[in-house]
Amino acid sequence: MKTIQINEIEGFQIGSAQDTENATGCTVILCKEGATAGVDVRGGGPATRETDLLNPKNMVQKIHAVTLSGGSAFGLESSSGVMQYLSEHEIGFDMKNIYIPIVCEACLFDCGVGNSKAYPNKQMGYDACMEAEKNDPKQGNVGAGTGASVGKFFGPQYAMKAGLGFSALQIGPLKVGAVVAVNACGDIFYPNSDKPIAGIYDRNTNTRLFSENEILKAAEKMINSCGMNTTIGCIITNADLNKAQMNKIASMAHNGYARCIRPVHTSSDGDTIFAMTSNKVPVEQDLVGIMAVKAMEQAIVNAGTLADSAYGLASYKEITKD
Repeated sequence: MKTIQINEIEGFQIGSAQDTENATGCTVILCKEGATAGVDVRGGGPATRETDLLNPKNMVQKIHAVTLSGGSAFGLESSSGVMQYLSEHEIGFDMKNIYIPIVCEACLFDCGVGNSKAYPNKQMGYDACMEAEKNDPKQGNVGAGTGASVGKFFGPQYAMKAGLGFSALQIGPLKVGAVVAVNACGDIFYPNSDKPIAGIYDRNTNTRLFSENEILKAAEKMINSCGMNTTIGCIITNADLNKAQMNKIASMAHNGYARCIRPVHTSSDGDTIFAMTSNKVPVEQDLVGIMAVKAMEQAIVNAGTLADSAYGLASYKEITKD
């Protein structure tokens, strides 16, 4: 297994657009030929679009894009721009000369950072598609990760900056990648370890705290500062799998969340993972799932380590000396 660039996975194009002044943005993953797709929504507070279509019992077999967005439910508007862009390029289902693309989406809550009334709109979704044509995606404070933060149990004054990350792997002709915007209530760790990347941080004492421990300590007086979260991601691959299998891949990829984010899948998170495939390489489903977990782990690490300090939030880069 080797590491590759995510834009080496043929058939997909990734682009972002953002409003850095107001701390919000969106990221699109396009598959113009159509992708077999699945989804797994595990957080208790999701803001999503067209997830029911991905149930294997439903008719639609291919989608054309996934949008990852800030702005909470307001950010769902950005997919209208993605639809417009794809339809103008005659991508989608041809219904009496009207092209109707299928665009799925999940949003995170970044309204507590920057301008609380700013959100990704239709134009931003369109702009992200234009950027995707270059297929030279960036990580860190871009797209859906622009206003992302982690470690919010004690409120935003103790949170740290996170962002957008991605990673991709290859075994033979099989390629699997992950894109993720990390905006968790909890902390980010290196996979299967207690080594923290970002989370609760006391600037006054330069001290890291651990969300799970602090939540348990405060169990009798739980506060409501965790309601501004959600980690959203997408697996892309060239594996030849059907719709039901892609739903399973999305489910398995959540193990990457669990290995790197603590706590995760809380009632105030909307944690969601999509999975898309171009159906090129016959392969066993479980191998794709294992690679998806590995790719998601590294994507989360990148989302934490490559973000820059912004909007009054410290980053891993700022507080880590090694």
